[in-house]
Amino acid sequence: MDERPDNHEAAMALEPVLERLRAGFAADAFPSAGARKERLRQLRSLVLENRQALIDAVCADFGHRSATETELSELFPTLEEIRYASGRLKGWMTPRRRPVSQWFMPARNRVMPQPLGVIGVVVPWNFPLFLAFGPLVGALAAGNRVMIKMSEFTPRTGALLERLCRHYFGDGLVAVVNGGVDVAEAFTRLPFDHLLFTGSTAVGRHVMRAAAANLTPVTLELGGKSPVIVSRCADLKKTAASLVQGKLLNAGQICVAPDYVLVPHEERAALVAELKSAFAKQYPRRNDNPDYTCIINDRQYRRLADWLEEARTAGADVQRVDPAGEPDTGRKMPLHLVLDCPDSARLMQEEIFGPILPIVGYDSLDEALDYVNRRPRPLALYLFARRQETVDRVLAQTLSGGVAINDTVMQVAQDGLPFGGVGPSGMGHYHGYDGFLTFSKLKPVFVQSRLGMTWMTRAPYGRLSGWLVRLMVGG
Repeated sequence: MDERPDNHEAAMALEPVLERLRAGFAADAFPSAGARKERLRQLRSLVLENRQALIDAVCADFGHRSATETELSELFPTLEEIRYASGRLKGWMTPRRRPVSQWFMPARNRVMPQPLGVIGVVVPWNFPLFLAFGPLVGALAAGNRVMIKMSEFTPRTGALLERLCRHYFGDGLVAVVNGGVDVAEAFTRLPFDHLLFTGSTAVGRHVMRAAAANLTPVTLELGGKSPVIVSRCADLKKTAASLVQGKLLNAGQICVAPDYVLVPHEERAALVAELKSAFAKQYPRRNDNPDYTCIINDRQYRRLADWLEEARTAGADVQRVDPAGEPDTGRKMPLHLVLDCPDSARLMQEEIFGPILPIVGYDSLDEALDYVNRRPRPLALYLFARRQETVDRVLAQTLSGGVAINDTVMQVAQDGLPFGGVGPSGMGHYHGYDGFLTFSKLKPVFVQSRLGMTWMTRAPYGRLSGWLVRLMVGG
């Protein structure tokens, strides 16, 4: 991220917004549980009272986005997270007692959750509502003010959220800003009290570097190639139905989408047949199907087409799954299954982010685990297995941001589970209580008793303090 003149101008425009939020926080640095619940109720009203407008804005930005998908993957989880946080907020805010060493009794220890201040949130284009609202729920529950940078690839959604947040929250609680790369770069250089970024690993490195200048702590929600391991004991019909659902949700434009499948060699043909059958059942047609979502823009569509052509030229067996035999129009790309794809192809090296599913055969579970473990640690790992010993082994011998057993994607919708990556797929967590903790400072508080004996450790040291030290260290 270079310091260009347009970056400086963008930063100058953003700084008054941050200062206004800081002033609001300074005037109310520890809002009550009731005040926080009221803010969450305002967010709930924003979603419910503008439901259709939000759906329409996202659909327009995508060219077409299934309305049901927007409700299921963006509005529903937002409302659920609000409900979950509101019902538990008082308990989350309550200071928690911690043990006191025997040498300091009868003193008391407690940990007090305290708001950090102003949280910055960088939102990607693929789920512009949930990836704005999800962090917002956690930040508001923790008592913070929030500044949100929307993606330039979803301008209608960004403009709508900017207008709605100003209407529902005023100017001093939540601010939404829009703009291009220059605004995004300037945004990440602001001295937030915490910065949450969702996006690619490559951009995440730049964000972390920019935040480091202010020692701003960061949560990075990145991505990578989330593998699927299909064991010999899996139900292939149910496995295929779940894979098609997870891979075609948002046309595969999701950071936890199944990226590639590892399946026993002898089961590969049967799985391919089941995948084609499941796709035909869930999406019998594309072009006039309101359930089928577009690739976000021409650039992303061309990227996917180029990667398919590269794999085909390198000798891969690329199988287009198109039950109705329709022409490609409106960026509605059909599912492609890719077999025998060389490891050097970009489909096998980079996160796909589209309706393309490479399938890799393996001989033993050891081989499959080695294949996963030789690659960067993924944001999600999926396992289809009916034997508990297989489940236990995969869980013990792999490391990933999250895991789903016998399903795909649904781990993200669990408010009781933290969401976050590991290594190149991210750092830090949010959702539910973990989001509250991420956006809070757990302030340790030590309370000395009138009967405390620490006076025995003060200088000048004499025989009594010497005896006590020998007792403490065991000499």
